[in-house]
Amino acid sequence: MKKDSFLKLWLLLLIAGLLVACGGGAADSADTSTSDSADTSSETGDSGDTEAATSDEPAVLRIGWAGSPDTLNPGTAVLAESYTLFELVYDSMYQLELDGTYSLELADTVDVSDDGLVYTYHIRDGVTFHDGEPLTAEDVAFSYNLYTTQEDFPFLPVYTVFFESVVADDSNNVVITLTDAIPNIESQLIFLYVLPEHIWGGLEGAAIAEFENEAMIGSGPFKMAEYAQNEFVRLESVKDHYFKGPIIDEAVFQTFENQDALVQALRTGQVDMITEMPNTAVASLRNDENIELVIGPPLAPSVTDIIFNQTLPENCPPDDGICTGHPSLQDRNVRLALAHATDKQQIIDVVLLGLGSPGLTLIPDSLGVFYNDSLNDYAYDVAMANQILDDAGYLDTDGDGIREMPDGSNPLTLRMNWPSDSTNAPRMAELLAGMWAEVGVGTQLQALDPDALTSVCCPTFDFDVILWGWGSDPDPNFLLSVMLTEEIPTGNSETGYSNPEYDALYLQQAVELDKDTRIEMVWEMQRMVHDDVVYIIPFYAQSVQAFRTDRFTGWQTDAGKVALEDPSSLLVIEPVR
Repeated sequence: MKKDSFLKLWLLLLIAGLLVACGGGAADSADTSTSDSADTSSETGDSGDTEAATSDEPAVLRIGWAGSPDTLNPGTAVLAESYTLFELVYDSMYQLELDGTYSLELADTVDVSDDGLVYTYHIRDGVTFHDGEPLTAEDVAFSYNLYTTQEDFPFLPVYTVFFESVVADDSNNVVITLTDAIPNIESQLIFLYVLPEHIWGGLEGAAIAEFENEAMIGSGPFKMAEYAQNEFVRLESVKDHYFKGPIIDEAVFQTFENQDALVQALRTGQVDMITEMPNTAVASLRNDENIELVIGPPLAPSVTDIIFNQTLPENCPPDDGICTGHPSLQDRNVRLALAHATDKQQIIDVVLLGLGSPGLTLIPDSLGVFYNDSLNDYAYDVAMANQILDDAGYLDTDGDGIREMPDGSNPLTLRMNWPSDSTNAPRMAELLAGMWAEVGVGTQLQALDPDALTSVCCPTFDFDVILWGWGSDPDPNFLLSVMLTEEIPTGNSETGYSNPEYDALYLQQAVELDKDTRIEMVWEMQRMVHDDVVYIIPFYAQSVQAFRTDRFTGWQTDAGKVALEDPSSLLVIEPVR
């Protein structure tokens, strides 16, 4: 449900894509187990300590990734790196297992009323925050109500839409009363991280969204120890965690701007695991001693999207909107022609080295029955694309190879942006530029820092085309919501798409309790946006991660999903002795 860092969330989450969902600076660290702060030198030549840990030294796991959290505030976070940390530092009502099922986390029991409107969760006894204060039902109710009321939070309020009230009673129960019975309470609560009221309760108004939350006091199995944005995050283990404490002592996330340096750091033992890599490194790493590759679907289903700014003038957000998108993108004919001019298989072969499948809709194929696999994709057909543009009046009147608007103005040269920490987007941008040039559409290519990209995206709509993506919830509700008209001014909508029929169907599926009927509605919504060419979805990528076998053992690699940075691995791995 969060915006994916190399494109969503999970997320978002997103996220993240989300939704949805998620800049990077070069940072390479020496062995942080023997110092009070992480060494963030930019050199990557050190071989690092690759020997197995001994029993008398701290077990410090070093993870390399290409991004960095955009914020430590759960309410305002966009990038996937932030949500990775939230999953480790905070607790929520449910835990998502690698097989896609849910289990209770903060609560030990839940009772549901016969009409499905009232959920009563009993919070476990003995839960404490990292500062020693007890976590009670009051903190849970406070957190949920905070997310409900904060208009400046881009993602999390979506999960509280059906909350009529949330209260804590004298028996340490949280009682959630809904306006309507819904089919997915678990997915609505899983990203609502519980915050300490004794810290957040003192904030008011804009201070809540502006709160940097550097101490990041939560109740999860890891706690914040040290943080330098775009450099590193150092987490300490909570050995006496009420549910399950880690075996390792610390986890250090190090940011690498250069993808080759990220892979090299794994080879030399400077890091023990990397969360992503260029697919070009896969073949060579297969033959490296003490390195194991893990390839498969991500835990948070992800989707890469080619985003068109199609915001109509009447829908431009009055407060934040700039809405400088190329006017041609408001015309379905242009978006349709670009879809026919996009060779998805070539992108998969070149960018992913075959480790992916062609995409269709914002709902990824790994969401199972919710994915509409009956849709027919737009065939790669340059001749058809040119004919569509010719018939719609977009002609190259001056013979410079670039078409103009039907009135002869404004050449069809599109700004194309992507996050600078992406491993795949630069090559994809080059390929798209060449493909679209064959139909008389020019491009101006520019990578942007993820924070800068977020600022030009939504809800300012100060762009033409963005290559980004979402990490999805295990339920399609959030990703469906980013295409709602009402989400245009919130920052959730990245396209400015508006369709009243789609909006109405979204509200219906959100409260439809019959699973088969809801699936039909979700499929119809995907058909609508596919017909309207709201996005081009070039592929659904497999996740590629790698770890050293001579440092830690116990990684969860055979559960059908790939997420080595997830608590499912970080709580059970232990040093190789």
